[in-house]
Amino acid sequence: MVSGKSDKAFNVFIYTILLVVAVAAIFPLLYVISMSLTPYSEVIKHGGFIIIPKKISFEAYERIFSDPALGRSMLVTVFVTVIGTLVNIILTTLAAYPLSRKNLPGRSFFLLFIIITMLFNGGLIPTYLIVQSLGMLNTVWSLIVPGAIATFNVLILKSFLESLPEELFESARIDGAKEFRVLWQIALPLSVPSMMTVGLFYMVGHWNSFFSAVLYITDTKLYPLQVIIRNMLLLTQSSELQAEVTVPTAAMQMAAVIAGSLPIIAVYPFIQKHFTKGMLLGAIKG
Repeated sequence: MVSGKSDKAFNVFIYTILLVVAVAAIFPLLYVISMSLTPYSEVIKHGGFIIIPKKISFEAYERIFSDPALGRSMLVTVFVTVIGTLVNIILTTLAAYPLSRKNLPGRSFFLLFIIITMLFNGGLIPTYLIVQSLGMLNTVWSLIVPGAIATFNVLILKSFLESLPEELFESARIDGAKEFRVLWQIALPLSVPSMMTVGLFYMVGHWNSFFSAVLYITDTKLYPLQVIIRNMLLLTQSSELQAEVTVPTAAMQMAAVIAGSLPIIAVYPFIQKHFTKGMLLGAIKG
């Protein structure tokens, strides 16, 4: 129980800081949503800065979603996000589990070899040449395979697997279980929070992927959502089209931002509890 004026003052200070942080986080999102729903007349009237619109117009969203390329790019992005995240989790787990076993021959060498990749990489041109030699240019696999494993996520999952009681694995081996069965029936069920955390990192990365598509894909039918939205933003900024655009450029831009971020925001509440558990992997247990 809180007692004393100093404790109450400290609580007030903490709550004030948290309130400021919450406002700082919510304000940009509120501004983006408001601008995307504001009619052109209201934008002009308020000098292009509106927090709570008095009138609402969905014209910017109608203009964006009327583009057939948006629906096609959404399917591409959903495929890359779902299949890519699944591939990421499988490969990350298969890499993290053996590294978490202290009796793995050459474990220190493999760890050092993997950690070095966090500091150095082959570079942009060699990576492009590898993707080209594998025949993945202008395929969705060019957005999945080059980033199939992230070293940082491997280390996160490895640390969690190391924290599991070794007695569980030893008892399973005594009963005759092989390593894959130990992984499938013991390690994976206990690693759901950590895997969900890692999966969220991968999922957000795939959804927001932009540079890989620009680098490896020239077929417009295979453009992911972020590239299409970027092209829309460039189109609305084109000086030749400004005279013909009845929807304000700012509204089009903000509507494009919402269209690109809303799906991933909608998914987050369903995995939030697992993400919270995953963030506490290094907490002291007592």
